[in-house]
Amino acid sequence: QVQLVESGGGLVQPGGSLRLSCVSSGSIFSSGSFYTMAWYRQAPGKQRELVASVTPTNRLYYADSVKGRFTISRDNAKNTVDLRMNSLKPEDTAVYYCNAQIGSTNYWGQGTQVTVSP
Repeated sequence: QVQLVESGGGLVQPGGSLRLSCVSSGSIFSSGSFYTMAWYRQAPGKQRELVASVTPTNRLYYADSVKGRFTISRDNAKNTVDLRMNSLKPEDTAVYYCNAQIGSTNYWGQGTQVTVSP
């Protein structure tokens, strides 16, 4: 079974920066190199949305709302995927979830709260 553990959430002022990390374990593979990993977020009253993703070959995707401000990266040796967030806005406030797609199955972390407030 794949397990994902997120960390790095917290309270930050508008314009600030934050780094989220996700550690994956329990896969049949030794690292996350063979599957796509992503960050999603869900704000109160809104649907969960894809923020950024990275494929095994490091093909990147960013939502328009975060492009130029957020950076997703993976370290296969350490089984981690990070989301570096810059120039944070109040509308970035949400619970952020790490996601791994293995075959037809999606695995999710527990979520970490990011709050952007003056």
